[in-house]
Parts: sequence; structure tokens; C-alpha cells
Amino acid sequence: MSARPAKGGGRGPGQGRGGRAAAGRRSGPPRSRGTGRTGPVRRDGDPAPKRSNKGLGGEQVEGRQAVRELLLAQRRKVSEIWISSELQDTDAVDDIQALAAANRVPISYVARKRLETAARSEAPQGVLAMAEPIQEADLGQFLRRRGTRQPFLVAVDGVTDPGNLGAIVRSCDGAGVDVVILPRHRAVHVTPTVAKASAGAIEHVPLAVVSGLASTLQRIRDAGIWVVGLDDTADHSLFEIGDLAVEAVCVVLGAEGAGLSRLVRERCDMVVTIPMLGRLSSLNVSAAAALATYEISRQRSTEPT
Repeated sequence: MSARPAKGGGRGPGQGRGGRAAAGRRSGPPRSRGTGRTGPVRRDGDPAPKRSNKGLGGEQVEGRQAVRELLLAQRRKVSEIWISSELQDTDAVDDIQALAAANRVPISYVARKRLETAARSEAPQGVLAMAEPIQEADLGQFLRRRGTRQPFLVAVDGVTDPGNLGAIVRSCDGAGVDVVILPRHRAVHVTPTVAKASAGAIEHVPLAVVSGLASTLQRIRDAGIWVVGLDDTADHSLFEIGDLAVEAVCVVLGAEGAGLSRLVRERCDMVVTIPMLGRLSSLNVSAAAALATYEISRQRSTEPT
């Protein structure tokens, strides 16, 4: 990769791979029936299980698809699954029961009210699992090229809504993103709602946590990876990024409402917006993430080999 041009100079969007684009603007827990073991944490203030220093959360997983992917991935130990007794003799959870048996995970059938009381998301769909926490990924391994494959990263700048983060991770899985980068502070990590909204994608997409996102973006740039911010006040369109899409790239998503923070914006090589042709001025951050990641995936899929 060529040397980085001075800020404000260099080539514009779509002008080839040779030069960087200028930066843009800117009570006790319930018990499982018949087991005597303490079950999942309640919503009303029971202490959560201890986490390791490198744990992102995710010990409680709710929803049929999220629990199914937890069992399929086999990346972390699952200690117990709760299934609503109303589903015990139905086809709705046959695959979960089979996967649990194959993985030797105990199942407890509990009253629906008890399960819903223990749940921490709005609609657990009669299924809840307890597992080891998700471990943080090592960002450094994703900054290196693997053969001809160019790194594809997504960084999230202060997203606090768990539904949004879950949807972002789900899109990143579909678009082939290598790793999602999260700030350690002032951002949501993995909660039951995140796991459910991701439809189990949290089991497959590595998540790296960093102390300072702005300094991490500089590290990413120093590794020869383009940093492209997404913000609705930018001058350039997402569809103008040109060859940057097929090179090593990190897409940065701003927080709900506030967008990109000043320091994060300053670390971007280019800031782009998604064109809005209707009366609204912006998209939800998870919708924007889907469009941006799939646009890059589309361009990579059409790049001659």
C-alpha cells in the first residue's frame, strides 16, 4: 500500500487504489424442576455469574434460534437449557432437544411463567440456556492478511441499544465481516437481547473489545487498512468509495442519534453517507450497517480474481 497522503490531499473516492481519500467531516433465582440446581439469573436484581476478565457476557441465551446456534457452534460450554413445559411434546423444539442430547447438555422443563420470570429479553420463545461467557477476540490477528483475502472489519462507536447491536452482528455475519470491534465503555456488550436479536450470530462473529476506539482506529490505519466512517452529515456517498471496498477496510458505525464522535471521525480516511431519497434524513444504525457491509461484500464478489 502506498504512503498515506497529507490530510486533505490525495485522491478522491473512486480514484483507484494508489492514494488515500481525504477524511470527511468531520429474589433468589428459580430452581429447575427435579435438578436442585440454581437456574438462570432473574430480571429483578440477582447477581450475575462471575465473568472472566476477557468475558463479553452472553451467559444467558434466549430464543429458539439463538439457543440452536449456541449448540451448533460448540464454541463454549452450555451448562443447562430450560424449555417451557408447554413445548415438551411439540415439534417446535425437536432440533434443540436433539442437539442438547448430542452435546450432553441437561434440559429442564419448567412452567412458562417461571421461565419468563427468569428471562431478560421480551420474548424468550419458551427456550433459555446458560453457558460460559463469550470470550473477547484478539484484534491483532485480524489486522494481518491471509493469502489474498483482505481484512474486513466493522467498528461500533458507542452503540448502546442491545437490539441494534444484535442486528449489526447478524448483518456482519451475513456479509462476511471478520471481526466486530466494540468500545469497552459507554457501549452495550452481549446481553440476552443482543444474543436473541443476532439470531445466534454472536456465536460465529468474533467480537474484540478495545479501551479507546480512536486510538484503535489509528492502529488499524497503521496496519494499512482503510478506515471508512458512516455518518449522515458526510459529503460523499457510500456508493462512491470505489476501490476502497475491495481493499482492506474497516467500516465505522456511529452511535444512535449522535453519529460518529469527533475523535473517531478524525481517524477516518473517508466519511460517507447513505443517500436518502425520501423525507427522512437517516436510517437506524443497524439498517445502515446492513447496507454498508453488503455494499462492500457486493463489490468484493464482483472483483476479478
